[in-house]
Amino acid sequence: MKKKEIEDIFGGILEKEHDVSAGMAAIQTLLTVLERDTSETVQELDSNLQAAVDAMKKTDYPVTAVASGSELFLRFITLAKLDTKTFGECKSIMLHRGQLFLNKLKEARGKVAKLASAFIVDGSRVLTHSKSRVVLKAMKEAARANKRFEVYITVSSPDNSGQDMCCLLEKENIPCTLILDSAVGYVMEQVDMVMVGAEGVVESGGIINKVGSYTMAMCARELKKPFYVLTESFKFVRLYPLNQHDLPDEFKYTSSKLKEDLSKEHPMVDYTPPSYITLLFTDLGILTPSAVSDELIKLYLWCAGWFHLLSSPSQLKNFTCTFFRKLFLFTGGGSFGGTAMHVVAARWVPIA
Repeated sequence: MKKKEIEDIFGGILEKEHDVSAGMAAIQTLLTVLERDTSETVQELDSNLQAAVDAMKKTDYPVTAVASGSELFLRFITLAKLDTKTFGECKSIMLHRGQLFLNKLKEARGKVAKLASAFIVDGSRVLTHSKSRVVLKAMKEAARANKRFEVYITVSSPDNSGQDMCCLLEKENIPCTLILDSAVGYVMEQVDMVMVGAEGVVESGGIINKVGSYTMAMCARELKKPFYVLTESFKFVRLYPLNQHDLPDEFKYTSSKLKEDLSKEHPMVDYTPPSYITLLFTDLGILTPSAVSDELIKLYLWCAGWFHLLSSPSQLKNFTCTFFRKLFLFTGGGSFGGTAMHVVAARWVPIA
């Protein structure tokens, strides 16, 4: 497929389905590309899928979730090429696993919302930033449980996405107040907790989110308010930034802005270190920031070997040796018994 076609499919999904995030739209686009692809070899198909990911990254939509979701999706479906003898069979299995993957992700937001809504109690005052679909879902869950609470929402410059969030909450009859981004410190002492979404969760347990999230997290810690992050696991990204400038430019700016002088441009996202985050509510469960690295091992290492065991039990011995050798290297050669037990207990990967 041509680059323009891929961009149109990706953009069309986001414009027509307002409840779909950029990461989910990217995965749906990759499934469409896979269905329509006319490749005759696995190598050519891999190349076309990667070209589709690159094309979506060149659009002016948020890139963080596109990068993480696409990487995990491709890693998951391309395992089929190791399990089959013919290309036709391989592609058929890829499509089947891709649909399984997408269906699993569609359930994720509801799981996160259910976990987080339990932390909203009667009389709560919640501060949130920008527009987050998963935070909105959690608040809807709490409201349907007849909990009475109030929400403060930042306007969230420069796109004023907080206004959209406020309108959506008002439709659900949830009391909300729109505040200036610069009023976060003033309002913080009045609230009981902060709940934000995330465009990406990095290896350290920190998050990449709409610019202003880091400021809010610092204010929350100073006033000893819990800072909760609600996010789906497909947004876990293999990245380890040390500071704001360590974030890749493609994450901080839209594709069109990358061609301009970035010193005069405002970033769209910032990085909030794990020390400012109280808990992360995910479809994997409620995690502390330090647990994120363990979950990444499950998603990327355990997933890589799971289907080998399903398709050929005789490969169990070889897989086990390779898996723990990689894990040994991952931990720097130190003790990894506890980590290994966590990995073996992986509960996310859907089974074909």
